Amino acid sequence: MVHSAYDSVELLRGCPARIDAVASYASKLLLGCSDSSLRIYSPRSLSSSDDASASSAAAAADAAAAEIRRDSYALERAIPGFWRRPPLAMEVSASRDLLLSLSEWVALHRLPSLETLVAVAKTKGASVYSWDDRRGLLCVGRQKRVAIYRLDGGREFVEVKEFSVPDVVKSMAWCGENICLGIRREYMIMNSLTGSLSEVFPAGRIAPPLVVPLPSGELLLGKDNIGVFVDQNGKLLQDGRICWSEAPGSVVIHKPYAIARLPRHVEVRSLKAPNQLVQTIVLRDVHLLLQTNNCILAALGNSVYGLLPVPLGAQIVQLTASGDFEEALALCKLLPPEDSTLRAAKESSIHIRYGHFLFDNGSYEESMEQFLASQVDITYVLSLYPSIILPKTLNITEADKLHDLTDTSHLSRMSSDASDEMESSLPIQHQESDLEMKKMSHNSLTALVKYLQKRRFSIIERATAEVTEEVVSVVQDSMALSDPHRPKTSNKRHSQIHISSVAREMATVLDTALLQALLLTGQTSGALELLKGLNYCDLKICEEFLKERNFYIVLLELYKSNELHREALKLLNQLVEESKSGLANSELNQKFKPNMIIEYLRPLCRTDPMLVLESSLTVLESCPTETIELFLSENVPADLVNSYLKQHAPNLQSTYLELMLSMSENGINPNLQNELVQIYLSEVLDWYQDLKDEQKWDEKTYSQTRKKLISALEGISGYNAEVLLKCLPQDALFEERAILLGKLNQHHLALSLYVHKLHLSELAVAYCDRVYEAGSSQPPKSNVNIYLMLLQIYLNPQKTKKEFERRTISVPSQSPITQKVGYTKFKGSRNSKKIVEIEGADDMRISLSSTDSGRSDGDGDEYAEGGGSAMLNETLELLSQRWDRINGAQALKLLPRETKLQNLLSFLEPLLKKSSEHRRNYAVIKNLIFRAHLQVKEDLSKSRQTVVKIDGESTCSLCRKRIGNSAFAVYPNGKTLVHFVCFRDSQRIKAVRGAPPVKRL
Repeated sequence: MVHSAYDSVELLRGCPARIDAVASYASKLLLGCSDSSLRIYSPRSLSSSDDASASSAAAAADAAAAEIRRDSYALERAIPGFWRRPPLAMEVSASRDLLLSLSEWVALHRLPSLETLVAVAKTKGASVYSWDDRRGLLCVGRQKRVAIYRLDGGREFVEVKEFSVPDVVKSMAWCGENICLGIRREYMIMNSLTGSLSEVFPAGRIAPPLVVPLPSGELLLGKDNIGVFVDQNGKLLQDGRICWSEAPGSVVIHKPYAIARLPRHVEVRSLKAPNQLVQTIVLRDVHLLLQTNNCILAALGNSVYGLLPVPLGAQIVQLTASGDFEEALALCKLLPPEDSTLRAAKESSIHIRYGHFLFDNGSYEESMEQFLASQVDITYVLSLYPSIILPKTLNITEADKLHDLTDTSHLSRMSSDASDEMESSLPIQHQESDLEMKKMSHNSLTALVKYLQKRRFSIIERATAEVTEEVVSVVQDSMALSDPHRPKTSNKRHSQIHISSVAREMATVLDTALLQALLLTGQTSGALELLKGLNYCDLKICEEFLKERNFYIVLLELYKSNELHREALKLLNQLVEESKSGLANSELNQKFKPNMIIEYLRPLCRTDPMLVLESSLTVLESCPTETIELFLSENVPADLVNSYLKQHAPNLQSTYLELMLSMSENGINPNLQNELVQIYLSEVLDWYQDLKDEQKWDEKTYSQTRKKLISALEGISGYNAEVLLKCLPQDALFEERAILLGKLNQHHLALSLYVHKLHLSELAVAYCDRVYEAGSSQPPKSNVNIYLMLLQIYLNPQKTKKEFERRTISVPSQSPITQKVGYTKFKGSRNSKKIVEIEGADDMRISLSSTDSGRSDGDGDEYAEGGGSAMLNETLELLSQRWDRINGAQALKLLPRETKLQNLLSFLEPLLKKSSEHRRNYAVIKNLIFRAHLQVKEDLSKSRQTVVKIDGESTCSLCRKRIGNSAFAVYPNGKTLVHFVCFRDSQRIKAVRGAPPVKRL
């Protein structure tokens, strides 16, 4: 870190006497010599002037400047015998124009006249003092006592306190309200108000105690060749310590440096940890160091040197050239505020050079921190990474990229020739292949990711603001064009907005590079998070990069973020197929499953349902349940789904409708229900026709589709039963026909099919149970006869068969001529399903009444006329099982006369028992009602016997007058009396107001 921070300039030489004390006033030097004289030196350029007035004016200007000049000094005035003894120290208070000196005692003189104001006699024999110019306090150390004085009125000192100390004071300095004392071999902090002492730490063994105040209020305490930093209370600070090459005789502080007086030279070190050596100034036998406004004065016997600071700009250039960038940046912060532009330019240039230095040495993260601090364009940083592919931008020129580097021309104003080297420096071009490999290592890319993420927020924010501004401008222009009363403005500004898109292009560069860096460092999750949010990734570059390196999941997210859903689904289907076929590697087999297509389609259901349908055909076959759940959960219109499947995948239509019906709590609409039943019926008819051609048809044979059809006919109510009934063959599918007849309330025909065609009495009974339970909430007449119908069919089978044939004879046998059943074949399926199309349905009629009357056709004698054996066993079983649902009288009337009562025991016993119980209950209820009636009559009689007594004191509750012989009315409570006229008037008033009239008893 060695550089030239100070220039050593000899100000004067050949002083007649040895210099014991030095002070400066304005641009003049005040020297206290060993012969007790005071000599005043001024710059030779001022003292050589012959014109007194000019000299006076120059002196006034120089006093205003108050700085030591880089010039040789000449004696202006000598005052012999100024002190009785040679001075030990002296100090100038520039704010008060006072000279404070210590020789035999402490004396105070007015400047520039050197008039003696006061000599503090009590300080005689003092060896050290410390002056607080801000508060006007003087602390004097005399032998083993410390006295504190206050300057009163600028002409005299008033003693404030005096304290005793353990030993002779060698050094002292004010630190706030406290005073730090160096007493022989230790340091102590004394409270200026109470005099209490607290030990700090022992002093060194070689050098005497040395107390140096810092501008911040802290202290630097010497311990041999080490300077220790403490606060105002004597506590050690953690900012480190200064290690001098030798034990210093004295130290002065001139930010940002500490200058120590050593026996053989003057040493300059930085105040910033680790307090490195800055400069060594070869000046031997320096016995005095003094800080002035602009320099350090060094006294060597009979001569005085000025250590003038080198301009900060030149120091910065030196440090940058030597590679000490941190110190150069620290010096940049000391530049005056009015040069903020210059400071920013210098800091940016240093950060860039420092970043290159760190990058070349493998400190990638620290390098990126420097580039970030420099605010250099990101394209400049990305140029260090040749493998990162960037989009070609239109508005970012090379001059824009290097504007931070070329903006440092101001350095030449205050710097030496070394600044030219810095100004002309361009980014170091690395051509060696091994160095490029190091740059593109994992660590360098990781550092790049962190750098881009830190820069991303501000760049994306500017790009978003640019887009918003453009949209607002377009809306305003459209409004202006639509308003006929507003003058039309040119589109010049609108075109400029489209052209000027630097922020968006910069965002595109950043996001494109960030995505590549994330993936090259294995941060796939970070790349996915980037694409899920707002991003400006270049589609073409990123697509090629991802395809080349097989980052398919990230590629899918890239398509999704750019709303290229068709491309994404196409790729996803391809990957799923490769995973199934085994052509892909094991990684694909684990990652790409059909349910990924479903999850991708989920958010598209509400925005693009047609795309969802087009892309769901493959997963409908492999994952039908999950796909149907997708359609249902995302509320895709069922009619749309069914229509699409009907055209493009008829083999999946029934699967969709089945799953939808089973999963939907509210069911599906009637049209879709009818569609599902039609599909089932078409398949069953084909199956029936095939078996019939092979002569293998059996009514009791059930295929899987037929079971579904029967279940649908029984559980679904949205289909058209009359149309479906016309499609059934006359000689088969009797169970389906019976269900359809039941839906049309043709119960007699339905039961006849169960009994005489299917010969399944248990189905007939179950049918009756369903009808009875369905009509339990309706009036009894609507369902009471269903079991009687079954009894009629059981007891007169021959007549029932004739009636069935009579009712259905008007329906001709179904043939290709009378009923045309067509089939429509759909593309997209090898085994195309056939949907029944009914033509000529209006020509077919079934002469059935809407409901069966349920009326008995006659008594038991009439059944005997029909011929045929009655199904008596089935009849008795029905009566014994459903005795509570059958009218006993009508049932007995239907039975044949020869039926034995013993066979009816299981029917009559519970029936009669229940009837007797009902009769007894009805009798009890009747008696209870009659008793309640008598109680009401008794209460009415008592109410009518109420007596009201009217005497001379009875008054009307409304008008408060006596009733006397007038007509009156009594309120229901029996106590309130009113005139009848008053009551009538009050009722009229209430009627007008809408209040209900009061009933009168």
